[in-house]
Amino acid sequence: MNYISRRQFIQYSSLGIGTSILTSCASPNNSNSVAKTDKNLDKVTYGTNWYAQAEHGGFYQAIATGIYENYGLDVTIRMGNAQVNGTQLLVGGAIDFYMGFGIEAISSVEAGIPTITVAAIFQKDPQVLIAHPGVENDSLEQLKGKPIYISSLSEKGYWQFLKSKYGYTDDQKRPYNFSVAPFLVDKNVIQQGYLTSEPFTIRQKGGFEPVVMLLADAGYQPYATTIETTKEMVEKNPDLVQRFVDASIKGWYSYLENPEPANQLIKKDNPEVTDDLLAYSLEKMKEYGIVISGDAATKGIGAMTDERWKLFFDSVVEAGVIKLDTNYKEAFTLQFVNKGVINN
Repeated sequence: MNYISRRQFIQYSSLGIGTSILTSCASPNNSNSVAKTDKNLDKVTYGTNWYAQAEHGGFYQAIATGIYENYGLDVTIRMGNAQVNGTQLLVGGAIDFYMGFGIEAISSVEAGIPTITVAAIFQKDPQVLIAHPGVENDSLEQLKGKPIYISSLSEKGYWQFLKSKYGYTDDQKRPYNFSVAPFLVDKNVIQQGYLTSEPFTIRQKGGFEPVVMLLADAGYQPYATTIETTKEMVEKNPDLVQRFVDASIKGWYSYLENPEPANQLIKKDNPEVTDDLLAYSLEKMKEYGIVISGDAATKGIGAMTDERWKLFFDSVVEAGVIKLDTNYKEAFTLQFVNKGVINN
């Protein structure tokens, strides 16, 4: 499986944590937080959902610029893969924090798994549908009844939303093999993708600009690239949780301003990622307000609200994905976010 196509594999599944490790090594910069001495840093491990990439940039930036150190943290990033269950590692204590996703957080409540979301870095899920230009496949409404390549792992998430809102049917589905090749040879098909990757690949390999439809702008609005931990961690060590959340948020503000420090570490950890892709991914995150939009514009990066969680919960209940009696409020806490915008 190549780097570009991997994003759709991880959506709506139990995400994996790999073994590659990147540790804090840069000199600390100034911070308003009360940091511990270098000899007394709290060791923290954050598990991501795939190999290093621009979509993880703020966390790498907090390492590269010493922000985590300033908050008294010695942070290790463990990259994800598809073979290991990250939620199991989190509950088992192998990692301290995990890069989660809205539907998974509510599903964990339904399953009785004691995890909790403490921040949401992505206000918009970057999931998109992609079509060829000039064939009247320019809106989600126009795709009803037409063949769409999607992965089986997407069926619990956005596919149910599309069926509920636009009347899509299961006979439209085609098995997605994590390659853009079938899409490139047939202008009448549609495929799933990630805003920050597949359109870039299609442009490079196909030589044209595809039609890109962001599902978040159509009403599919789970939080994504979240920070999850265990309920025990929140109860027993809220100070550590707050420091990790605050430092990660500051890292994201820094990354959006000047990504180069993080990008150097990202390329070191994942040699397959290119400068062009990193630049494209960051450009799209900014253009579409993936990180800063909605509540995050005033409450700060990482923002969450009960109203937003409730709206998403209602939508997945209506789509038949989650049971009505699930207590969605157990999936998150607002204790550590909504502190306001940081001016670097």
